[in-house]
Amino acid sequence: MEIRLAQQKDLPGFFEYLAQQLKENGSDNTALFHPLSRDQLELSDAMKSRFRDGMDKVVGENGWRQIWLAVEGEQILGHIDLRHHDEPNTQHRALLGMGVSRLCRGQGLGKQLIRYVVDWAATHSAFEHLDLWVLSTNAPACRLYEREGFTQCASISDMYRIDGRSVSYLMMTRSLHQPD
Repeated sequence: MEIRLAQQKDLPGFFEYLAQQLKENGSDNTALFHPLSRDQLELSDAMKSRFRDGMDKVVGENGWRQIWLAVEGEQILGHIDLRHHDEPNTQHRALLGMGVSRLCRGQGLGKQLIRYVVDWAATHSAFEHLDLWVLSTNAPACRLYEREGFTQCASISDMYRIDGRSVSYLMMTRSLHQPD
């Protein structure tokens, strides 16, 4: 397995992987990891566009996005991405998003992806903080982020009503200048 920076040519396979992840969102024993109800689980053109367009921008430019893929052969096992904050004057921070294939969850791939991107951001960027949003009901993700040095800095109670259920949104942050 290798972790590598995604290229535009990787997007068709990446979009298939994301579409599969969305189908699993909150199903069976899978945690709710995206704020969508069961009838909204399609990879929209707008979402595809944000990934596609962001990859064409330089880190630091409005709308930029970097995506790293964990791959084995041609199979995508997981991903992690960094992107700009929409708010002005936040160039010293980046937003993190990630996902791991159902087949690889609980095997340490999430930890590897986080450590990879933390190392990249600390050595190849001017970022001082990585931030993320996570649904409060996604206990496995919350535990992973905490183990990797993220701390909760905000909570929005009852942010979403998903399939009749109240779900809170947590913001977590990690300084890039803290010891590992």
